[in-house]
Amino acid sequence: MGILRDIFGAYFSGDTGGFGESLTALELKYTELFGRKGVMLRNLYLPKENGETSEIDLLYITQKGIFVIESKNYSGWIFGNGSDQYWTQMLPNKQRNRFYNPIRQNRTHIKWLLDYLGEDIKTYSMIVFSERCELKKVDFEGKDIWLCKRDELFGSVRYVWNHTENCISDEKVQEIAAKLEPLTHTDDAVKQMHIDDINRKYDKTPDAEEPSPSAAETAEQEADMVCPRCGAALILRTAKKGANAGNQFYGCTAFPKCRYIRNINKNTSK
Repeated sequence: MGILRDIFGAYFSGDTGGFGESLTALELKYTELFGRKGVMLRNLYLPKENGETSEIDLLYITQKGIFVIESKNYSGWIFGNGSDQYWTQMLPNKQRNRFYNPIRQNRTHIKWLLDYLGEDIKTYSMIVFSERCELKKVDFEGKDIWLCKRDELFGSVRYVWNHTENCISDEKVQEIAAKLEPLTHTDDAVKQMHIDDINRKYDKTPDAEEPSPSAAETAEQEADMVCPRCGAALILRTAKKGANAGNQFYGCTAFPKCRYIRNINKNTSK
């Protein structure tokens, strides 16, 4: 009943992130129907050595290890690569939005989680997207990294459960949960500080005499240099022949597979 209460509360309050996390937690609850027991913890604020915090959306502590789950309640097309700093969301109206690479994001979460626990425990990085999106072009490599849609989460956890030996005892599961559970009761001041720290990172000024654009403006500018057709980067090129010889344009780096072109002096593309 607690998860259902969170779902309705987040939905009616307009908290789309919290709504997505609650749906993900509900999907994970289904694993218990098939004898797969674990302890679920939500919204943990892990302390970092510099005084800041790292927030984990959802943890699932089991005999197989700890599933560290990052929930992304996005719609549209998703483009990204495991080595990229940012991924791109493209909406049906062609609007593009950048967001920080969730694989990198969860890698940081796991780092601070293990640092707080003070021991090396098996972890699985689970990146869970909404069913409303399409993972159009997403490539990554890495051990124990899972990327799926929300309705596939149960199957992913079940696969790990069926193909992995137990590495944590039931008593150890409870011990870990007891140590982490207090981190879910963070007061509003710490939560606001966490948000301020994130905003400060994106608004850092490289030159004190030359203010940088806002995070939103920078994201918009860089997202505009992404190919709307395939999600690859656009680079400046110069036409070498034909009627446009000598003219510059932005071309897709995936050429010749993708032949998208954006003219510089005209608001047209082809």
